Amino acid sequence: MGEKPTVAISHLGCEKNRIDTEHMLGLLVNAGYSVDSNEELADYVIVNTCSFIEAARQESVRTLVELAEANKKIVITGCMAQHFQEQLLEELPEAVAVVGTGDYHKIVDVIERVEQGERVKEITAEPNYIADETTPRYRTTTEGVAYLRVAEGCDYRCAFCIIPHLRGNQRSRTIESIVAEAQQLADQGVKEIILISQITTNYGLDIYGKPKLAELLRALGKVDIPWVRMHYAYPTGLTPDVMAAIQETPNCLPYLDLPLQHSHPEILRAMNRPWQGQINDEIMERIKISLPSAVLRTTFIVGFPGETQEHFQHLLEFTQRHKFDHVGVFTFSPEEGTPAYNLPHQIPAEIMAARRDQLMALQQPISLQKNQQEVGKIVDVLIEQENPETGELIGRSGRFSPEVDGQVYVKGEARLGTIVKVAIQSADAYDLYGQVVNSDRLLSRSLSTVA
Repeated sequence: MGEKPTVAISHLGCEKNRIDTEHMLGLLVNAGYSVDSNEELADYVIVNTCSFIEAARQESVRTLVELAEANKKIVITGCMAQHFQEQLLEELPEAVAVVGTGDYHKIVDVIERVEQGERVKEITAEPNYIADETTPRYRTTTEGVAYLRVAEGCDYRCAFCIIPHLRGNQRSRTIESIVAEAQQLADQGVKEIILISQITTNYGLDIYGKPKLAELLRALGKVDIPWVRMHYAYPTGLTPDVMAAIQETPNCLPYLDLPLQHSHPEILRAMNRPWQGQINDEIMERIKISLPSAVLRTTFIVGFPGETQEHFQHLLEFTQRHKFDHVGVFTFSPEEGTPAYNLPHQIPAEIMAARRDQLMALQQPISLQKNQQEVGKIVDVLIEQENPETGELIGRSGRFSPEVDGQVYVKGEARLGTIVKVAIQSADAYDLYGQVVNSDRLLSRSLSTVA
């Protein structure tokens, strides 16, 4: 058999997609394929697509068209492949294969079949696969951080969301499997793992009969990784046991990513969210009492069909009242195949955009105030980048999750991928600025405190 072709991967979409990309890279490298970051030099380009909302689809389409115009042989994987399999094959002659969200582990077999002249469609109608610690993986994040998927898919049926259609029902990994992968990552020098799934607070429900997030966090507390962060924690799943586990597990960051989506009970009911809106305030207060040091992030959707000015005003007041550290705001995107697609009283795009801008403008001074409270503190910062021209370091404190929150710009010297003490000197609405604190200064400071 001749030399194996060179493969490049173009990654689009969320961190769940990123993990799929990393497993495909690992499987290809393990099978002896040369993986090149330069798409121009590659024989095949795998495009791991996103299809969550219209803007993501447009980005995926742009990437595919550019590669097609460059006469590249394209393997389309991910959510868009799952969503539009036949259409993609019809409209893109350059597409040599489409691979679904539950089939990325077959990527080596797919490439081999394409090499033999087959045009491959490898898509399981209802995805049921989830990779584990035995699946090869080649990480694409900065060296100090890794995402760790605890479950795949979703059992909820929110009116605006197409994820269950694209990724299947929830399927969790065992605690032992997750801990084993966390240990592998620790051995590689990873300092922060970020637990992800569609609903992390529902982790384990499908295999254990009840959520087991508290037990998972305590088990991960025994792994030598300084930071364990959670994404996508539904407020109703933050039970007293889970909150206690966060408090009692030293490496578990008190960072709560709460995908609330809205505050008004009528809109939440229309969204088919899994709890009623009127308990949002009660839940928020309980969280603040149980975990006063918590960093709170949330995302909201404005412009859901039927959202009146009164509903939006409720959301503004809710945001002002609870003072989240970080807020992301999205305008409603009508997704074909979801119940919300055909709902009456769709909101014009210009009104949605205006509401998004108004909510973000309300949040900015709140974020600024939260960041300014860090000034004068010495905090742990994971160093991730260095500006080669200025030597300035860029990292994150425990308050910031990668890509969605701010950063810490640091003067001084530190190795990439390490956690160092940084004195925070200033702040703006998004980022912090500080100086590496050397050990001598820390020692003299602690001695003066004792004296």
